[in-house]
Amino acid sequence: MKATTDVILAAEHVDVVYDSGDGRPTHAVRDVCLELRRGELLGIAGESGCGKSTLAYALARLLQPPGRLAGGTVRLDGADLYALDAEALRGVRWTRLAMVFQSAMNALNPVTTVGRQFDDIFRAHRPQLSGAERRSRAGELLQLVGIDAGRLRSHPHELSGGMRQRVAIAMALALDPDVVIMDEPTTALDVVVQREILDEVEQLRERLGFAVVFITHDLNLLLEISDRLAVMYAGRVVEYADTETIASGGAVHPYTRGLLRSFPALTGERRELRGIPGQPPDLRVAEPGCAFADRCESVFEPCGVRPRLVARGPSSAACHLPGGARVAEPPSRAAGRAPEGTTGRSGA
Repeated sequence: MKATTDVILAAEHVDVVYDSGDGRPTHAVRDVCLELRRGELLGIAGESGCGKSTLAYALARLLQPPGRLAGGTVRLDGADLYALDAEALRGVRWTRLAMVFQSAMNALNPVTTVGRQFDDIFRAHRPQLSGAERRSRAGELLQLVGIDAGRLRSHPHELSGGMRQRVAIAMALALDPDVVIMDEPTTALDVVVQREILDEVEQLRERLGFAVVFITHDLNLLLEISDRLAVMYAGRVVEYADTETIASGGAVHPYTRGLLRSFPALTGERRELRGIPGQPPDLRVAEPGCAFADRCESVFEPCGVRPRLVARGPSSAACHLPGGARVAEPPSRAAGRAPEGTTGRSGA
């Protein structure tokens, strides 16, 4: 496929449902639209259970029952991934689109050496390579992520957590993909190893030119490494903006602002943690209004209608408040009406 745009991966109104026996399916991802440009790092942030990992699996067409794509499309370089047959999909995976899973120890086969697992990749996707060429390429990939090629003879349990994660990244890069989806690749690692791996990812991205979807609950981390940010809540994207906009105080949605406030300052007198009160909603229930309303300090009458994700200056946000700014007294309580310029219509 020849590229005709700088958008390499696009999610268009993606809905993912987990069916259940009680007739109350869980709507884990709801009407998500995202674009990943060539060579960029798109960060996706949000609390546990907001749909980040489910979205990752949907983007890679790796959903397994009871999960299913209930609506929308995922396009890789313009081609609908969900329209590909099994053979065509096999030609795309690892070659065009690869994934680094959340737990490297679970992703790697514990009873097989690292070298054998690389060999399996090349046998399946590069059958023309000789055994010597496969071993050489595997050694090069390990060295690319800072691991001695001699570790090809090791089993996963013989490696540290950081080394296993590097191996998982090397495997994802084995066939020079255009897109790498990383689902919380530094979870459970200490901060020093985390920083080393993040630096490796950034250097490899600059060197090899692949694009990254980086998923984490750590918004502060994404402010450092991503080009653009999508913040998810209750299965939806509630804010979508350039990282510089968010980092410079331009966050619009009250949830995004709450996440930013949850990180204590490293200097000054105020270093306490400030969480967001309340709990996320039940994803088995279709909320008629804003899903964040019960936890929002600025809730007012129009929040009874679900807001659409619309442009608000340099950011796009799903919020009825003008600019997403906090108001001292919610208008519905103070005056019984919305402030000037705000309506009760979705997307106002």
